[in-house]
Amino acid sequence: MRFFCLAAVALALAPALHAQEAPSPGGPPPASDAAAQPVDIGDTQTLKVNVNLVNVYFSVRDKSGFITNLHKDDCSILEDKAPQKTKNFTQEKNLPLTIGILLDTSGSQIHVLPLEQQSGAEFLKDVLTPKDEAFLISFDINVNLLSDYTNSPREIKRSLDSAEINTGAGTGSVTGNGTARGTLLFDAVYLAAHDKLRQEAGRKILVLLTDGGDQGSQETLKTATEAAQKANAIVYVILLSDRGFYGGGFGINLADTGERDMQKLATDTGGRVINVGNNGKKLEEAFNQIQDELRTQYLASFTPTNTKIDGTFRTLNITCQPGQKIQARKGYYAIADALGKDD
Repeated sequence: MRFFCLAAVALALAPALHAQEAPSPGGPPPASDAAAQPVDIGDTQTLKVNVNLVNVYFSVRDKSGFITNLHKDDCSILEDKAPQKTKNFTQEKNLPLTIGILLDTSGSQIHVLPLEQQSGAEFLKDVLTPKDEAFLISFDINVNLLSDYTNSPREIKRSLDSAEINTGAGTGSVTGNGTARGTLLFDAVYLAAHDKLRQEAGRKILVLLTDGGDQGSQETLKTATEAAQKANAIVYVILLSDRGFYGGGFGINLADTGERDMQKLATDTGGRVINVGNNGKKLEEAFNQIQDELRTQYLASFTPTNTKIDGTFRTLNITCQPGQKIQARKGYYAIADALGKDD
């Protein structure tokens, strides 16, 4: 299934909200053939107020490892340097989790793809519970949805095993430009975040298995990062590379540039980069580290003092106890569907 076909699938739209029109004051209405308007004879009305909440998932560690015993008063939140009052503070071990696995199947991954397939399957087998869901996307000259939402690790494994390296020899690209375009990494991140994760609730992560190189995407590092931030999705990047594939000179520069891009993408969304080279043991350890973080995440919620829903980017800064390192997204966009509702 070509993932770009998803753009043609209509997403469920939220029903429009219509305000009731108040009846005109004054005397009796003039004669009319129209049916009489119903009269509300109820003697009580219930007012339900929605309060915008910003939800921030984060982990805390010190030299000894992850901190799992913090309370609301142990941490503080600044939005655009303005202190915010934390409304909810919980450790989220059991909140449903949505995972998107993005698998690089471009030519540069030909020698590490088997490692990605095996370790990715083991990771999902360990982390997925019946209330969680995952999907799988491959990207090369195309972006393909190999497995839609499922909570079956076995189904994801079958899809992982079916993934093949695609160098685009003799084929075109689904981007509409007619020629093979390289490695559409940023397009894959954008589509996964915008088309798959943005409408989902709860914890959301993207795990990229790639060497970090992008060639030919319509999207950019900036727009891909924005899409992930607007979906409140944390991006983890596991860098796998076969340096022998690049040879020397220009190829190595491309790999280094990709690593810098991945560092920014991950850091800005609250995730991180784990560089494993082509070492299978390090790859397993990387997935274990991500599991540990997911088990020790906190969720802090606050109602921003800046109540404008104006689409601007608001920076966030979380601090806890001295000597503790916070891993959280750098900010959020003040748009309606990026904010939670507290009824």
